[in-house]
Amino acid sequence: MLTKAIRELYITNLAVKKNEKALVFTDTLLPDEDITEEDNKRRKALVVVARQVADVGMEICGHMSFLTYPSLRTHGSEPPKEIWAAAFGSEVVKELEGIGILEDLIGKKEIDEVLKRTIHSIIRENKADAVDVVIALSNFSTSHTKFRDEKRTNNLAACLGGAEKVFITAPNGTDIAIGIKGRKALPDTGNLTLPGSFGNLPAGEVFVAPVEGTTEGVLVLEWAPTFKLASPVTVKIENGLVKSVSGNDPYAKKLEAKLNENPDFRNVAELGIGTNDKAKRADNILESEKILGTIHIAFGDNSTFGGKVRTPFHQDFVIFNPTVKILKEKEEKIILKQGKLLAF
Repeated sequence: MLTKAIRELYITNLAVKKNEKALVFTDTLLPDEDITEEDNKRRKALVVVARQVADVGMEICGHMSFLTYPSLRTHGSEPPKEIWAAAFGSEVVKELEGIGILEDLIGKKEIDEVLKRTIHSIIRENKADAVDVVIALSNFSTSHTKFRDEKRTNNLAACLGGAEKVFITAPNGTDIAIGIKGRKALPDTGNLTLPGSFGNLPAGEVFVAPVEGTTEGVLVLEWAPTFKLASPVTVKIENGLVKSVSGNDPYAKKLEAKLNENPDFRNVAELGIGTNDKAKRADNILESEKILGTIHIAFGDNSTFGGKVRTPFHQDFVIFNPTVKILKEKEEKIILKQGKLLAF
């Protein structure tokens, strides 16, 4: 079953050709990581799965590289220099180091337009050294192999297009308003076959970067990214930033400590709506955020999909049974009612 799912990833999602080069990588546990026992087991098993992804890929691709590196502890961090060299070639890394920009790239610091053009030029000049496909393993699910309903996702993205505000409520007390005027709602269909495509699997969501400074309200968390909380955690949001985190569950203090590391970590970075009716697992964030009828809110970085905040952190949180209303062309419209997607 797993081998079949992995083959589908290469053939259906990525359309990898026999003469192409691929890189598979994952991170490994640090001895002192503060995670649950269940997460510990999952992370150790993930290395085995990543190795299997590489092994199956060797049968399909012309060339395969498999690398691991010690955990960087933070979701949304760029991988270390060794991974960049494997992906783009050692000459690219050497030249980026030579102009003093590699460290800024890995640290997700702001890059001006002049430097961006220089970076693109270096990569283009050495494109023969780069791999064609990069697969990073942080979670693994097989539901994407059964998800082929692109129509629902594309229609929802079109509906959100041109909207000015989104209002979200849920039975657990969540009540937030998000400004998205001028921001593009992007469909994640699992089709990663075109050059430059990127995404995560399983597929099945529409996501948008909120306009910075516009999100207001209360987000009530019942799930951490990989486990159910013993009691709800309340996140208060003002002017697009997390103002406070409270709750009796130990995760409240853990999340607050992480957000305190960098002011940009508090940025409300993403609104997503799940469209995958095959996704079921609530304890795997890459799958749970795709569950049909859910919404998710992320904090931190959104620089790769239309936002203005570039920072080495991005963490999603899923809300179940939400009601979502949009304001578009001076009219309000409910598109999701208590977890039921309407007319898509």
